[in-house]
Amino acid sequence: MTHTARRIGRSLALVLPVVLVLSGTLAVSAVPWAGQDSDTQLTASSTDVSTRAKSRAPQDVLRDQLLAELQEKDPGTALTHLQREVENRPSLAKHCFSIARALGRAAVEHYGPSRAQSFSRPVCDTSYATGVMRAS
Repeated sequence: MTHTARRIGRSLALVLPVVLVLSGTLAVSAVPWAGQDSDTQLTASSTDVSTRAKSRAPQDVLRDQLLAELQEKDPGTALTHLQREVENRPSLAKHCFSIARALGRAAVEHYGPSRAQSFSRPVCDTSYATGVMRAS
């Protein structure tokens, strides 16, 4: 008899907490907390969940800043700042080529091919000039 009682006790010890937690969760989620209005009922809804904004990579932030600077000032200033950023943060060096090409394409859109080429600098080899050439 003692052995059977222990087995039943162990089974209940494993199953009972799970049953209590699930039933309590279901009961709480169906309680109208503030009144009879169905809008005030506490329920899980995927439409109410606010998603956390994805953090942007440093090279994407830098590219956007430099493209804005190109529009406000000129491509030469943006290229100078690109060079300084790459010198200050060497981890951006592998993205320098794509950023310089994006600046070249944006310069062609804003200034035209011949004027955009006049701003060319030896930043990231010839990536800026390549961006100008491909956008032309």
